[in-house]
Amino acid sequence: QVQLVESGGGLLQAGGSLRLSCAASGRTFSGYTMGWFRQAPGKEREFVAAINWNGGSRYYADSVKGRFTISRDNAKNTIYLQMNSLKPEDTAVYYCAADARWGTVVAAGPSAINYWGKGTQVTVSS
Repeated sequence: QVQLVESGGGLLQAGGSLRLSCAASGRTFSGYTMGWFRQAPGKEREFVAAINWNGGSRYYADSVKGRFTISRDNAKNTIYLQMNSLKPEDTAVYYCAADARWGTVVAAGPSAINYWGKGTQVTVSS
């Protein structure tokens, strides 16, 4: 089992920046592909970004490419999502996810992923 706890959400104006964190505990964190997803009211949960076990591979949704950066610190069992140039359409609950396989996180869809956090709210006002 892997337990994930997100933090860092908040309310801010468009154009601002925010950094989300996800602390992991349980099984060996460093072996997992980690990802960020988000879900806006009335919409399905969507992929945002993923990072492989050693940080050597990263992948982003087109909607956040160039604005968001995913990173991880295996010594701290934590991943981060640095969000810059935020837009009102970035408003959502942001979830941390973990799975043993890269392909599952980046392509298989949320229902296939084994581990989830409870989410942190990000609200961007115009």
